Amino acid sequence: MGQPAVPVPVPAPDRAGISAAVHDLGWRYVLGALCTAVPVAGLAQAAGLAAALAAVAAPPADRGLRLDLRADRVLITLAPPEPAGITGAHLALVRDLTAEVRRAGRDTEPGTGDGTGRSVQQLEIAIDALDIAAIRPFWRAVLGYRDEAGPADPTGALVDPYRQGPAVWFQAMDAPRPQRNRIHLDVSVPHDEVPARLSAALAAGGALVSRAQAPAFWVLADVEGNEACLSTWQGRDG
Repeated sequence: MGQPAVPVPVPAPDRAGISAAVHDLGWRYVLGALCTAVPVAGLAQAAGLAAALAAVAAPPADRGLRLDLRADRVLITLAPPEPAGITGAHLALVRDLTAEVRRAGRDTEPGTGDGTGRSVQQLEIAIDALDIAAIRPFWRAVLGYRDEAGPADPTGALVDPYRQGPAVWFQAMDAPRPQRNRIHLDVSVPHDEVPARLSAALAAGGALVSRAQAPAFWVLADVEGNEACLSTWQGRDG
């Protein structure tokens, strides 16, 4: 008898399709990951819910699934490794996980626009450099990070092997910029969180430096010119 066929992942829709597929389930598509949060009443309840979710996402379906347990919520992130990215199987897993949350009498709440905290989000640190290959080993060593795409890419992003800290990526410069910060934060938020987050940043004294690349990202700065980018999945398919 021949070997059983290896299942081929079903490709997911484009970014807009992925976002639409999970939106009404209380998830958001953020920086290549599917994210949500579930309010709970204590760590014991969080642990019980996590165990139920882990059972739903048994191997190999749990690849890329992260559960962050807190006393008041369980943060759920489904971030499949590149280059496969989100597939139809991951969207099916989101539906199964959501059903399990609801069976437990809880709900998925991405926290967008409700003013009670913050939305689900992903954070990256961007470092501008003239010679990325020269400075990257330092950041890899001092942070204890590893290569996101493997050692074959000497300019690629660095990631926390435990996926707790923000990723660090490097942006090439063509000339020195001594009068401008060369490290900035990339804050990736759900697309429907942008109006509230942008308004709050401006009301807090920030300035809009550029919206030329919106809705992919907006460049903001504090009153001393230190920059941060507010990013979404939108505007990146063209």
